[in-house]
Amino acid sequence: MAIKTYKPYTPSRRFMSGLSSSDITAKASVKKLLVKLPVHAGRNNQGRITSRHKEAGAKKLYRIIDFKRNKFGVEGKVAAVEYDPYRNSRIALIVYPDGDKRYILQPSGLKVGDIVIAAEGGLDIKPGFAMKLRSIPIGTIVHNIEMHPGAGGQLARSAGMSAQIMGREDKYTILRMPSGEMRYILSECMASIGVVGNEDFINTSIGKAGRNRHRGIRPQTRGSAMNPVDHPHGGGEGKTGSSGHPVSPWGTPAKGYKTRRKKASDRLIISRKKGK
Repeated sequence: MAIKTYKPYTPSRRFMSGLSSSDITAKASVKKLLVKLPVHAGRNNQGRITSRHKEAGAKKLYRIIDFKRNKFGVEGKVAAVEYDPYRNSRIALIVYPDGDKRYILQPSGLKVGDIVIAAEGGLDIKPGFAMKLRSIPIGTIVHNIEMHPGAGGQLARSAGMSAQIMGREDKYTILRMPSGEMRYILSECMASIGVVGNEDFINTSIGKAGRNRHRGIRPQTRGSAMNPVDHPHGGGEGKTGSSGHPVSPWGTPAKGYKTRRKKASDRLIISRKKGK
């Protein structure tokens, strides 16, 4: 997919880049698969900010995605490739012979007119096909991986992401995650074949603050620009150092400090991500 640049008729345009929409084939989305989600803009039920630097952003409708891929043994045809405002990958509209329509994450290489199918096992290794991990050969690249059988895919879902099946042990399959982490996943979990498409998304440049405002991201204020009452880095005459390790507004170290709590699922992690 081509990355498009712009003529620098304003300073912000000079370094801005985006993705070509030539791969999008749909003119309109399927109405019954659209939902309006309530916008909280980082506020809780009392209206207080609990997550900073968030706002409503541009209006958008949520597309209901079939993360479970539980329509076993029925071939579906890719009718369209669409843009999804809630994710950085494209989505593919699948139409089944009984008239059922579902959206799935578009894997790289899946085009309009292709056939996709989900089953417990016994399928070819083609982009968009979905099987249980126990039926997928070792070394295969997969995405949209379940963590609990029947719960729907939760891992490797963003643009360009994938995991690799490294082996099997008892009732578990060993996967190498996009971060480099090695972990066990139950072999009864479903996964889709291939890499999530739109891989060039990571190479785009926002270019200006306004594009982030459309995405619902508000600006941040540097701690060093605040007063001591507002931030541990605040105060001082002119530009001063942070006098110690950089921290959050609440004093939590910002670099290298481990914040992950112990979980029961930690026993399923064989090795942490690279550099950890």
